[in-house]
Amino acid sequence: MNSCTYEVAHRERATLSAIPVQQTVARPHMRIAFFTETFIPKVDGIVTTVCQTVKQLKALGHEVLIFAPEGGLTEFEHCRIVGLKSSAFPLYPDLRLALPRASMRKHLMDFKPDVLHVAEPALLGIAGLYYGGGKFGGALHLPLVISYHTDLPAYLHYYHLGFLEPHVWKILRFRHKRAAVNLCTSKKMVDQLRSHRIERVALWPGGVDADLFHPSRRSEVMRARLTEGQPESPLLLYVGRLSAEKDIESLKPMLEAFPQARLALVGDGPHRKALEQHFAGMPVHMAGFLHGEELAGAYASSDIFVMPSRTETLGLVVLEAMCAGLPVVAVRAGGIPEMIEDGVSGYLFDTTAEAIARIGELLESKDRQRFLGEAAREHASRDSWRSATIQLVEQYKLACERQPEAVDEPLTPRSLTLGGRMKKTLKRSTMFAIRRLLP
Repeated sequence: MNSCTYEVAHRERATLSAIPVQQTVARPHMRIAFFTETFIPKVDGIVTTVCQTVKQLKALGHEVLIFAPEGGLTEFEHCRIVGLKSSAFPLYPDLRLALPRASMRKHLMDFKPDVLHVAEPALLGIAGLYYGGGKFGGALHLPLVISYHTDLPAYLHYYHLGFLEPHVWKILRFRHKRAAVNLCTSKKMVDQLRSHRIERVALWPGGVDADLFHPSRRSEVMRARLTEGQPESPLLLYVGRLSAEKDIESLKPMLEAFPQARLALVGDGPHRKALEQHFAGMPVHMAGFLHGEELAGAYASSDIFVMPSRTETLGLVVLEAMCAGLPVVAVRAGGIPEMIEDGVSGYLFDTTAEAIARIGELLESKDRQRFLGEAAREHASRDSWRSATIQLVEQYKLACERQPEAVDEPLTPRSLTLGGRMKKTLKRSTMFAIRRLLP
């Protein structure tokens, strides 16, 4: 596979510190610098996506350099990790935040990447936006790809901050404007970004490890563990972060409708104590994080997977459950409906009453459970991480081809109001601060 081809636009502006490139670069592999705000040892959908993507990029013959908050690792899949000093976020101690450092430039200069990929730029990812993208390819004249994994505007409403949504979209437009390609993991999110005037948006579907998540992983020992010693009871399963935006509280009436059933919550997060109080006295097992074969066993050993979250940009856990042959009852929201054919490979619901009816149908019929589970497995197992990564590489190549274009909107002369002058001053002072931090 050939590397992407791109030219250095406006070469006269590249005299200070741009990575030297030729007009045509043709190598059998690409070098990708990956910036992620969250990485191992944290567990979430972004970490899963980054890890699987890096693994597949390496298997396809590409080189990857990872910038991430420090986590004790210096290498992943033989790819170097540049760990940056980080601090715990007070509202979510498991999340560690890292600021960019001027030393990142030296690492990039040594690595000589073909493209920068920033997953959810917030703090650390600002470096990716500074060193790449924009009209001239950033400070290092490199193509920039940004991937959108979190429906942050929707999250705000769960923390009583919905009034900030218009301002958050302004920030999102500002950062995504710099990218030659903006990636979303579902068509729903592609449409959402476009509706908010974000351009150059493309689909980057998720994947699943069909060998790991398999019905053969069913274990009576795991089932006994998740049911707290009552394996004969119907078992509902949720896997994911325990946080307010996941709507896990809405599972309570679903569980109450079936007195013999039990619920296992696999995962952890800042909302755990609130959920323990919410489900107090009910047959609910807080299993904490499970990984690898244990997680695969949890899926395969349960009866129904329930997904109440309305803020999923994709929902990798839904794909994992389906691949394990587990019938899914999920809310009709976000990217989830793109994975499930209602009534064929799972059930979608809009209301709690509808969810209860669907769960009841499955609990009353083992044959129905088996039918949906088999259809779910057949559907989900087609979405491999290898296929998703091959599509990603094509987007990298497209970003490199686009970079010579002026992706920033042209400036048009106009008189500025007092507010406009203040915004312009703020922008200039912000860029001054970034340049001081990232020379």
